[in-house]
Amino acid sequence: ISDVIYVSSSLPKLQSITITQDNRISFAGCISQMYFFLFSVACDIFVLTSMAGDRYVAICRPLQYTLIMNRRVCVTISAMCWIFSAVNSLLLTLLTSGLEFCHSHEISHFFCDLKTMTALSSSDTTSREIFIMIEDIIFAFVPFSLTVASYVQIISTILNIRSSETRLKAFSSCTSHLTAVILFYAPVLIVYMKPESEYSKEHDNLISLLYVAVVPMLNPFVYSLRNKDVLDAVRKLNARIFFGT
Repeated sequence: ISDVIYVSSSLPKLQSITITQDNRISFAGCISQMYFFLFSVACDIFVLTSMAGDRYVAICRPLQYTLIMNRRVCVTISAMCWIFSAVNSLLLTLLTSGLEFCHSHEISHFFCDLKTMTALSSSDTTSREIFIMIEDIIFAFVPFSLTVASYVQIISTILNIRSSETRLKAFSSCTSHLTAVILFYAPVLIVYMKPESEYSKEHDNLISLLYVAVVPMLNPFVYSLRNKDVLDAVRKLNARIFFGT
């Protein structure tokens, strides 16, 4: 659901611009696009962090897994991911909508990104930039650090397993989530952590297109290819195509 919102908040407008060559967007439409985009990004971060915790319990404390990750805990974690994402994106959107946009109405991006909109404003954005930096540390860096810490413990535990077969089985249960984490964080970190440059706008837009369009498209493949039923169906389909059976 988060990935559907992620894609739907930006790509339909981009497709409309490409087809009609009309690149106008209303202020309300721009702010709405920003809200849903920030909401889905935050939700992805929280969900990936929660899944890292789930993998940590499954690998490092397997005998207590069903006790710790019971249905009530899972529902609570899921609900908190959505609630925190909604509140966080609403706060950032309200802060941005209160800015003045007088000197320019041209957005150097293919969607209304928080970073781009803040730079576009004619208001003094120093306090907002400081707030956004603090907010990024709390809602992005801390979850990312927790994910990394979880995998340090997971890898350490797997390496201490004597049986190579059990080691491989334990690691394979984490591959889908680890792949999703790398696909999500790599382009985001490149865009938001590198220093500003007047020559970097086109590169930023290209990388942004990667995490807006390509990553959500790959996620279903990443997770479905770990599903035994899906793999069996693919094998049967290949057998019919190549061997006619």
